[in-house]
Amino acid sequence: MLSIDLTYVGAGIHEELIAQFADQEGFFEDEGVRVALRDGAVWNTDRVRAGATIGLGRALISRMTSGIQWTALSVNTHRPLFWFLGANGLKSMEDLRGRRLAVHGPRTAPGVFARIVLRKHGLDPDRDVQCVERIPGDYQMDLRRLREGSIDAAYVGSTLSAEQVAREEGFAVLSWVGDHFQIPTVGLAVDPSRIPLDDPALQAMVRAYKRSLKTIAEQPSLAVEHIASMMGRLTSAEAEQHYERYIRPYFSADGRVDLDVARQGVAAVAAELGISAGDADRMYLATL
Repeated sequence: MLSIDLTYVGAGIHEELIAQFADQEGFFEDEGVRVALRDGAVWNTDRVRAGATIGLGRALISRMTSGIQWTALSVNTHRPLFWFLGANGLKSMEDLRGRRLAVHGPRTAPGVFARIVLRKHGLDPDRDVQCVERIPGDYQMDLRRLREGSIDAAYVGSTLSAEQVAREEGFAVLSWVGDHFQIPTVGLAVDPSRIPLDDPALQAMVRAYKRSLKTIAEQPSLAVEHIASMMGRLTSAEAEQHYERYIRPYFSADGRVDLDVARQGVAAVAAELGISAGDADRMYLATL
């Protein structure tokens, strides 16, 4: 059987749903490939390059800053699954002015997306908000700090449902990134200097991935089962609501990119980083 490593760089259904689905439904096995899912959240980029990666945002930034010719072969969604969650009376993004926000670093992909959305709401992330930087995780410490009042808001990912947490804890969902900024953020990408695009194991994984995307679009009840298994705090009804709000409308059924959306997103990331986008939009051409 063929084998390949697949790295995610931030836990949650945003990164892991499709890979989890392909694994649990036997699609990788059907294609004759053994996929080792690896947590590369704190790995350096060179180590991530040794296998395929789910994190298209991180790959894009390293392509623009380091010239690594990352190439995407499948795109899951153009809507980043990150939310701004507020406590201590915060009800809107405008209420973040002068408040303490736990957020990813400004040179990470989620951090860049956060800064772009803050600016869309008229907030300068370096002057108007007290950014408390932390590394990606399951965000449980953020919830603890929101409860105790040491931060006023947190930028959280898809290891949890922001709406469900807000209801339970008395917090407020201030904004979903996907409503304000679109860019291909998760899927499959490789550095062709390390793994050729025609590598049999890679191509087998791409086929299994696309089968998963198609099945998730066509079999909602099965998709909801997987979401519920990955997000243990959700009831079946809440998992279905999460699927209908964030997955069904916005996850691709075929892994193809919307190149116009991708180019706009790339330009916004380059502007936020203060660098040239160069030919970064070519990263997605293999998914057309």
